[in-house]
Amino acid sequence: MKDYQKGYWQGYWSGSLVGVIACVVGLYIGTYARPACAQVQSWEVSPQNWRNSEQNWENSSQNYNNNPQNWKNNSNNYYSTNGVYSNGGDRIGYETMSPSGVKNYYDNEGKRKGYNPYGR
Repeated sequence: MKDYQKGYWQGYWSGSLVGVIACVVGLYIGTYARPACAQVQSWEVSPQNWRNSEQNWENSSQNYNNNPQNWKNNSNNYYSTNGVYSNGGDRIGYETMSPSGVKNYYDNEGKRKGYNPYGR
């Protein structure tokens, strides 16, 4: 094989290797990477909406209906129907529903962990 032919084949294989690596990296990024762009959130599900806000008395853990001192929400009440459980069967909190229809999720200490807006 002549010297100029060796350079051609070396360039061919190194170019092919770069193409394969780029393809693998592209597949990885396309499969596992998450987009960095923000999505628009509707007002109905926004935490700034007063209906969903923790500052709203209906959603506050200071309200007795949502408080862990209320026997319906207490982790010691084995007959409570609003408990939230882990996949292992451990009670991790409780849920309540406000009069406006928002479901609130609290941990066993009464800290609000999330909500589900009305109709969702």
